Amino acid sequence: MSSARRPLLTATAAATLLGALWFVPSANATQDNGAREQSTATATAQARAVSLAADTTAADTAAGTAVDGVEETRLADTGSFDSTPYVVGGTLFLAVGAGFVVYSVRRERLGF
Repeated sequence: MSSARRPLLTATAAATLLGALWFVPSANATQDNGAREQSTATATAQARAVSLAADTTAADTAAGTAVDGVEETRLADTGSFDSTPYVVGGTLFLAVGAGFVVYSVRRERLGF
């Protein structure tokens, strides 16, 4: 590979990395009053499930309703987090990076 192609390879690698980072989700937390109204049905369903497994006090606490005049703050129920794509992608990028290092050391030792 000529030295004229090295900047092109570097730019391509950087663009690929930035393109991959574009799809990493962000965690922007905002407090919307409308979100609480929309999640009423979900909170009601969760409260019913908890009330079957525990007493009334535990059901009120899990539903986020007022207990003893204090309203508790709850996080949004977004479901379980699937980390498989991140683990696979990270392993793939680590392997590619290690391959580039091995290739570079090999080229240097052979005098290319």
